[in-house]
Amino acid sequence: MAGILDGVRVLDFGRYVAGPYCATVLGDFGAEVIRIEKREGSEDRFVVPITEGGEGSLFMQVARNKLSVTLDPMNPASTDVVRRLVESADIVVANLPGGTLKAMGLDYETLKAIKPNIILVNLSAFLGVGPWADRLGFDTIGQAMSGAVYLSGEPDQPYRTTVSWVDFGTALHGALGAVLALIERGKSGRGQEVKAALLPTAVSFNNAALIEQAVIASDRVATGNRGPTSGPTDMYRAKDGKWLLTHVVGLPLFKRWARLMGEDKWLEDPRFADDIGRGDHGSELSARTAKWCLEHDRDEALELLAAAKIPAGPILSPQEVLDHPQVQALKLLHTLDYPGLSKPAPVAQTAIFMSETPAEIRSAAPELGAHTDQILSQLGYSAEEIAGLRQSGSI
Repeated sequence: MAGILDGVRVLDFGRYVAGPYCATVLGDFGAEVIRIEKREGSEDRFVVPITEGGEGSLFMQVARNKLSVTLDPMNPASTDVVRRLVESADIVVANLPGGTLKAMGLDYETLKAIKPNIILVNLSAFLGVGPWADRLGFDTIGQAMSGAVYLSGEPDQPYRTTVSWVDFGTALHGALGAVLALIERGKSGRGQEVKAALLPTAVSFNNAALIEQAVIASDRVATGNRGPTSGPTDMYRAKDGKWLLTHVVGLPLFKRWARLMGEDKWLEDPRFADDIGRGDHGSELSARTAKWCLEHDRDEALELLAAAKIPAGPILSPQEVLDHPQVQALKLLHTLDYPGLSKPAPVAQTAIFMSETPAEIRSAAPELGAHTDQILSQLGYSAEEIAGLRQSGSI
């Protein structure tokens, strides 16, 4: 089945998460994505190695549905290759420092001179603006500077999450921007530069907390696993030693919880009259729920909570996620093989589900440079010219 972006060519100069995953999303919906990396392989190829050759688990995720071309854009012999690639493309994705982007000839002005209607998706840490414009950043920096880390963990020990939500959120913003730019180009014929960045993503995701602080100066601090603005929202150990989480927000859910706990009297307690009060006095609500959970095995507790229509879920280990019947029922993970893997990798498709033009994982991550000759031949290079580029260290 042809994807909705079939016929769109994307040049992926991305590294690590934000750039590569942005291009991955476009590839899942049919775009032809050419991943361009160093001759020896870019750093993100080898994060958390799981193959005999050292390729990592992140690479298995974000390099699917891509063709691999090795290229050194800083090599003078590569100038013509970059030009021909850009001429053939619709979208260029890059998350590189501004100076590096310009030195590689991938800044918007240079790209536009080659192809006026090109779309550049330029992903960065700080959007290239302000006193930190040229500083480098990773997902964790965005987490830390958004207020989210300060509000996580305990008051005397903040915690960041190991899940790179700032990176992946920025990638999704970039992919959305790319599609919007394609729609605009279809109307006006104009290309444009699409920018997204780690700190803006993180601040936008934590915006509600910032609004509250600005308007009423709540000066909130971390509350561990307990929800600060509703309750009982917390994590609890069950009788069998396994953990679960409840999330109770709003009066209807609180009423169901109180009746399940046999604490109807708390429905008349002014401390628990609204979500803010239940958050402020959540330690008592959590203590009661914790006592109840210790009377039941985890799965039994979850069934009772589900019967009472109270949102709850198990705290799953990675292996339990792989084995969980709900995850399996959704068919989220597609097994893909790769040279040097001891067993196929379970790769999650883009979590956007469309009835007529669904996302599709068509191929596993590519071996380094597997499609260099193929792509250069398409660009008009002869076998002798390709050999010369390889001899010069360009590819």
